[in-house]
Parts: sequence; structure tokens; C-alpha cells
Amino acid sequence: MAEVKPAEISAILKQQLSGFEAGASLDEVGTVLTVGDGIVRAYGLANAQYGELVEFEGGAEGIVLNLEEDNVGIVLLGTSVGVKEGSTVKRTERIASVKVGEGIVGRVVDTLGNPIDGKGPITGETYEMPVERKAPGVIYREPVTEPLQTGIKAIDAMIPVGRGQRELVIGDRQTGKTTVCIDTILNQKEFYDAGEPVYCIYVAVGQKASTVANIAKTLEERGALAYTTIVAANASDPAAMQVYAPMTGASIGEYFRDTGRPALIIYDDLSKQAVAYREVSLLLRRPPGREAYPGDVFYLHSRLLERSAKIINDDAIAKEMNDLPESLKPMVKGGGSLTALPIIETQAGDVSAYIPTNVISITDGQIFLDGDLFNSGVRPAINVGISVSRVGGNAQIKSMKKVSGTLKLDQAQFRELEAFAKFGSDLDASTLNVINKGKRNVEILKQAQNDPYTVEDQIAIIYAGSKNLLRDVPVEKVKEFERDYIEFLNAKHRDTLDTLKSGKLTDEVIDTLTSVAKDLTGKYRA
Repeated sequence: MAEVKPAEISAILKQQLSGFEAGASLDEVGTVLTVGDGIVRAYGLANAQYGELVEFEGGAEGIVLNLEEDNVGIVLLGTSVGVKEGSTVKRTERIASVKVGEGIVGRVVDTLGNPIDGKGPITGETYEMPVERKAPGVIYREPVTEPLQTGIKAIDAMIPVGRGQRELVIGDRQTGKTTVCIDTILNQKEFYDAGEPVYCIYVAVGQKASTVANIAKTLEERGALAYTTIVAANASDPAAMQVYAPMTGASIGEYFRDTGRPALIIYDDLSKQAVAYREVSLLLRRPPGREAYPGDVFYLHSRLLERSAKIINDDAIAKEMNDLPESLKPMVKGGGSLTALPIIETQAGDVSAYIPTNVISITDGQIFLDGDLFNSGVRPAINVGISVSRVGGNAQIKSMKKVSGTLKLDQAQFRELEAFAKFGSDLDASTLNVINKGKRNVEILKQAQNDPYTVEDQIAIIYAGSKNLLRDVPVEKVKEFERDYIEFLNAKHRDTLDTLKSGKLTDEVIDTLTSVAKDLTGKYRA
């Protein structure tokens, strides 16, 4: 029998006891009472906070949205598989967040920031960005002064968008709302190639997966995915994922904004987010309001859209910004911006419904797309009469401002007279002049899908239209003239276009544009 050595035993016991820590790790856990329709009611999470992330024993996650006397209402993020009555739920003591870094560019992610494009995990260093975050305070903001070129003639000329602005795109279904926004992303390729990228985030809410796949394919084919991130909460995803997808997109945009870079975010569309939020709220038994939306649906959109801003161009002040994530603080720079293009779908052109009026009142202007114009072949179908940009005018480049100054008024006058002209044929010369010029301007402002124009090409052709240099060109030949005119200027007068791009409209430039237009009109004269 082996000899027992007390000294050895006491040494082993001492060693084990020396490593013993009296502290125990305490998790606050609760019990699931009911589960159904993506909503969980749990008992025992007395100290849970609103918006906190919680974990279920099967690995599922949820967000606390209702705090009641004896239970909490939790909305599930993802599937409810493994969550059943009696299972445990644990507090994480942190607000829902998403991991963002340079590696997220060019990827398709879900609401939780997980990649869904089959290209493996997101690479490089990532930073925790809260999904819900307070908008920057007044002292951290700056007025909108830089243009965000959309590449769409009608918008850049008459309803300009500035960096840091919120411009609503509103219209019935199938009027080209998404196309306007995708064209804006494609137009940023010029800045990406010049080494000054505008990082784009496209948030798809409640859309068919095939539609999102088509958009990703279009962006990839045209080299635009290199500076774009897609956040997708498809129609088949739970309502909670659709509610939080725009907020995840805003968090990704804030990463670029707070590190001193320009970003553009497209919410496609906030009507579907509001419907998903209504579903979640009704399931949580919150009292319904107008159109059965909950009372705080205005706050849902206002707190999201207020996160888009132009940040003050001062690093020291920007570093003091409210609600900055700790991990991001060393990288913060001033001068960044987040521009938002939210999309709202109307029913039969009714812009006075609940959600459209809410979002119109939050944003800095709206681009209204008209179904009748679209069906008559005017595309993009922008109704210039009720579209406005409340702050973009300050951001327009000087040469464009000079050239397009009277365009909006001219077109409004033309629309009025056009309706009047349908009744009688005996019109005086000045009225005919306005109608003829208006018809040619309508042709000039037409544009094919996925065909953005550079700002200098836009200014050149709009100058020709607004100065009535096309009066001798038949209306059906205007598009042909436009193509030849721009090709000729690019081939023979590149210096003139460069001057326009820099914002100058000199007498020399005007002479060149006028003489080229006059030379070419002879070829098209009827």
C-alpha cells in the first residue's frame, strides 16, 4: 500500500485554495411565460432596461420593448425555435449593437450585422456601434454647404441635395423611387475613382429577396458595390428585424460620418418599417392610434432621420459629441456627413395620409414622383411643382445655380399653359413660345435608368435648354441632339466642361456652349 504523505496533501490543498476566488458571477435570469408571433413575455427580469438585448437558452436574442409591473415584453430577433414556455432568458446588460468596420463595405448584411452574401465573415478591425443612438446635438452640427451630386438632371438642377440633408423620395408604387436612389449611388463612382468616396448604405425593408439580389447585382456590375453596403430585412424576416434594419443602416453610416467622411443612406422604404412597427406594437398590446399605428410612430421616424447630419469641421468639438461609442473615440474626426434619402410609398398619390405627412414634416424637402407622368413617358417622373429642397440650394455649385435659376419656374408655367392649350388652338406667340420651350426642356430632363450624368454635362445641356437654343430642333430629335452635343463638348471642349465643373460660368464658356449648340442645331432643323 502506497504511503500517504501529509505534507504533499497539504501543499496541494494550499495551492488549490490559493487560486480560489470567493466572488461568483451573477446573471439576472427570468422565465418565459408565453411565446408567439415573435413576442415573448418573461417573468423575473425586474431590472431590465428599455431597449436592452436579452439572450434565450437556445441562443436566440431579443430586445426588451415593454416594461410592465410583473413581466417584460420582449421582441425576438430572428426565429423563435428553441424558445418555449418555462425556458430561461438572461440579461446581457447592454443595448443592441452592430459590429462595423472598413470590412463591411461591399457586403450584404442582415439587421444584426451578420453577412448574408456567402462571402465569409467580415474582415478587419470592427467597432461596436449601438443600433439606437441619440442624434448629434446642435453644437456638433454645421449648415449644409456641399452638394451631393445625384447624376439626375431634374434633381441636381431644380431640387438639389446637399451633404447632410434628409430628402424624402415619395410616390406611388412603380413610379421609379428606388431607381432614383440607385442612380444616385451609381453616380458616386466618379468620386470613388477620384479617391474621395461617398460611402453608400442601401437599407432594404420588407422587399422580396430577389429584388435585393437584383440591386446587389446591378451595383456589382457597375463597380458601385466597392463603396456600398446593403442591409437587408426581407419580407420573410420577422417584423422586429424590419423595424431595426434602418437603425442598423444608420449605425453603419454613423461610423463613416464620425470618422470624418461623407456617407449616403437610402431607406427603402419607411412605409414598410412603419407597418412592421405597427405589427410589433399591436402584438405588445400597445394602444392603437390613427390608422392603427401606435402613438410613437412619429418618434420612430424622427429619431432615425435626425441621425443624418453634417458634423462640425472641428476635430476637438467633434470628439466631445454626445453618445459616441467608447471604442470609436480615438478615430473621431470632424467634417463628416450622413445624407439620407428615405423612401415613402403613397396610395393613389395621397400625400396627406398619416405616415407621408409625418416624414414630410421631418425631412428637409421631398422629391415627388407622379404616376401619371411616369405612364406618359416622362422618366424620372418628378413632379417639379410640389417637389422642394429646403436647404439644398445653399449647396448647389454656382455654375448650376446660374444656369437652372429660372428652370423650375419655366416648367411650372409650362405645365399650367399646357393644360390650358388643350382647350383652344388659337394661342398668341408668347404662349406658344413658353409651350415649345417647355416641351424641349421636358425632353432634356428625361433620363434612362442607371445612366447618371456628370455635373458638367448636366450644366451644358440645361444651359442650352434654358436659353432656348433648341427652338429649331424638333421635339422628337432633342435626345439625339443632346447626345451629339455632349459627345462633341467632351471630345473638343473638355477645358470648357472642366471650368463648369469648378463652378465658374465665364463669358468664354457661354460663347463656346452657344456656338456649339448653334452649329449642331442646323443639322436637326426641320
